Amino acid sequence: MDHTSTLEKLIRGVLITLVVIFFMFPIVWIFLMSFQTNESILRIPPSVVFTPTVENYVALVTGQMKTAAGSLQLNFMQNLWNSVLLSSASVVIALILGVPAAYAFARFKFRLGEDIAFTLLSFRFAPPLLVLLPLSLYFKTLGLTNTYVGLIWVYQLICLPLILWIVRGYFEDLSPDIEHAHRIAGYSWFQTFRKISIPLALPGIAAAGLLAFIFAWNNFVFALVLASADKQPVTVGALAFVTASGIQYGQIAAAIIFSIVPTFVLAMFAQRYLVEGLSLGAVKG
Repeated sequence: MDHTSTLEKLIRGVLITLVVIFFMFPIVWIFLMSFQTNESILRIPPSVVFTPTVENYVALVTGQMKTAAGSLQLNFMQNLWNSVLLSSASVVIALILGVPAAYAFARFKFRLGEDIAFTLLSFRFAPPLLVLLPLSLYFKTLGLTNTYVGLIWVYQLICLPLILWIVRGYFEDLSPDIEHAHRIAGYSWFQTFRKISIPLALPGIAAAGLLAFIFAWNNFVFALVLASADKQPVTVGALAFVTASGIQYGQIAAAIIFSIVPTFVLAMFAQRYLVEGLSLGAVKG
């Protein structure tokens, strides 16, 4: 019996190790690339033995990219700040609008409620190119082209439906009896919603917020069309590394490491809420 148990643990350990290696290998390889020159990266056969350099990170921070044709200006740190601002503001606004809406869809049954909820979700299904042309025309008329306000507004097409459906499922999993007891005690609907419903649904809200942040952070098309270089996030700013003299692989790798740090830190911080929220609320929603 002990022999079988030991064998199972050994097999489980080997399988977990293989899975970790499979998923972590690209990240580790990119991390190593970020400390190499183009010549070292492109050599054949590739090797993990090299002389490390921090020139790629220095280029990103200082904004000076050295190429075979000379030195070029970079706006990567501005692009990184744009990503933080656009993603954070978009998620905050989507949470303010989406959490009460998710509660309303979960607790109250009204005519066309399911149709409205599905219509909001369908915004996630539609390809961005479908709405980019009318959006660009509207933004030009309203003066929202190349503005943070305009980008945060259009990012609601990404964040709001996701938050609405995940949090709605979580609210549906909560027993309404607790809220009824609080109302009988003399508290208003808003007080009950703020002091009872939101704290109980906090794991689902955190999970939805984290996923919305990741999707907003990774968006490419909206910012590419609706904003210029000084307002674009890192996903679009990375195009600057493809120059006429070649592709700067080392600086692309360093930029990737820089760009995944915020989402990685946020994911680690909210890991408990993410697992709990997705395993409970999102299953039903």
